[in-house]
Amino acid sequence: MRHPSGGPLPDIGRPGIALLLCGINPGTTSGTQGCHFAGPSNRFWRALADAGLTSRRLRPSEQDLLPAFGIGLTNLCPRTTTRASEVSADELRGGAARLRRLAADWRPRVVAVLGVTAFRVAFERPDARVGPQNDPPGWWVLHNPSGLNAHATPAEHAQSLRTAGRAAGLIVDA
Repeated sequence: MRHPSGGPLPDIGRPGIALLLCGINPGTTSGTQGCHFAGPSNRFWRALADAGLTSRRLRPSEQDLLPAFGIGLTNLCPRTTTRASEVSADELRGGAARLRRLAADWRPRVVAVLGVTAFRVAFERPDARVGPQNDPPGWWVLHNPSGLNAHATPAEHAQSLRTAGRAAGLIVDA
């Protein structure tokens, strides 16, 4: 599916998924291709596989396979931008309300927002840190996998996804 206008990406998932991953907003490549995390420098798909949440490294065009792994995808803001910093605080707060509704409908065990700065603004929690959140229970903040975010290594991305996946029941330790 191509979105030459950079229109909104579809939510990927269904009721009963275990882990709902929420990006900030689609980048220009994602908007053009109609696929989440499609930018060539985005580390999402590699980290997902390295975390053991998929059986192999999926391509962005294979995003519709994620519910079979118990995973869903959405974004706080549907608007395509070059940088996440172009998304306004009002857009992020509106996205938080929409994410709460989607989580209530799909009822995942874990909802993880990929980006601590966006989470702080969207949910009005200026002191939030990466990891599980106390309120609401089952909500997490993970690293932003954008190639523009140099704050976490690929291994740290994979580890944070693995930890959230374990909390969602998708990874069972032997």
